[in-house]
Amino acid sequence: MRPRKKLGDAAERAAERFLKAHNYTILARNFSTPMGEIDIIAADGDTLCFVEVKSRTSDEFASPYASVGPAKQTRIRAAASAYLGRKRLPNKLCRFDVVSLVPDQAQKPGWNIELLQDAF
Repeated sequence: MRPRKKLGDAAERAAERFLKAHNYTILARNFSTPMGEIDIIAADGDTLCFVEVKSRTSDEFASPYASVGPAKQTRIRAAASAYLGRKRLPNKLCRFDVVSLVPDQAQKPGWNIELLQDAF
C-alpha cells in the first residue's frame, strides 16, 4: 500500500473512532457517486453530517482542513444530494463537517484531531 493511502486510511479509522467517542452514529463510510465521495456519513442527534476527513503528515504550512476548497465542497455537496435522494430524505437537517488529523509526534501512534462542525 502506498504511504499516502496508508496515512489516509489510518486517518479515516481514527476520525471514525473520534466521532463515535463524541456521540456520532456512523451510517456510512466512503459513499461514492460519479460526482464525488463522502468519507463518513454520520448522525449527530437529529442532524445528518457529511464528514470530510483530511490528514497531513504535518501542519507546518497549513492545517489539513485548509485543503477543502470550493471545488471539493461542490463535489461533497453533490454527493450529499445524491445520498439524500437515494435515501429519500429531502427535508433532513444536514451539515458539512471536516475532521482534520495530523500525526502526534509525541504520542505514537496517535493523532492531533480537530473537528470543524458546519465547516461550509
